[in-house]
Parts: sequence; C-alpha cells; structure tokens
Amino acid sequence: MQVFKNAQHQSQQGPADWFSGVVHIDSLFAQQEPGAVSGGRVTFQPQARTAWHTHPLGQILLVTAGMGYVQKWGEPRQMIQPGDIVVIAPNEKHWHGASEQQFMTHIALQEAEHGQVVTWLEHVLDEQYLTSGE
Repeated sequence: MQVFKNAQHQSQQGPADWFSGVVHIDSLFAQQEPGAVSGGRVTFQPQARTAWHTHPLGQILLVTAGMGYVQKWGEPRQMIQPGDIVVIAPNEKHWHGASEQQFMTHIALQEAEHGQVVTWLEHVLDEQYLTSGE
C-alpha cells in the first residue's frame, strides 16, 4: 500500500501543444507495474480546453468543480458539472475543457497501452469551441 500525501502533488502548466488557454495539471499518481492506470487533476480556466485527442484504452473523467464541456468528434458538445462522470471509449476522438465563464476541474483516469496513454491531435478552434456542434 502507498499513501500519496496532497503536498506531494506537483502542479504544472499544461503545454501549449496540448491545450488552449491556461490549464494546470496535478499528477496524482503514475502507472505502477503491473498495473497500467494513471490519474491526474486538471483545472481549466474559463475557455481553456484540450486539443482533440484519443486514448488507446479510453479515459474516465470525474468532474469535481466548475462547469465545462466535453465533445466527441461529429457530435454536439455536452455541458458537464460537478458529480458528472464521462466515460470515453478507446480511440474516441474528443476534447474537454471549461465553459466560457467558469473554470472546471476534473480527475482524469486512463490506462497505458504499450506505454502510451494519449495521442494528441489538432487544436479545437475557437469556432468549434463556441458552437454547440448541433
């Protein structure tokens, strides 16, 4: 058993290659062999968001604070709020981030396949972000 104290979590700014706007990432735990799951807390300032991306084995988002959006490629964006759980299927192209007026924080859980947890794609354009996709 391991206990990871809150003070041990390292916060870093999300890289511009993967995010638009101001995003802070706190790595909560890394993959521990033989397991493949890792987790992080991600906080998005208003209008901040991920780029489009996929996860080889999917991802689970647990929304803990604020209001935000999640969108699967080809479908309308959906509002997400505290208590919502988003289950993203393997290799499903998607993005997630804060709403226009509020920050949003979620816990992200994902598994590695052959050491890979994510494939980053193109940025979500402002026009895509600002429309419901309907």
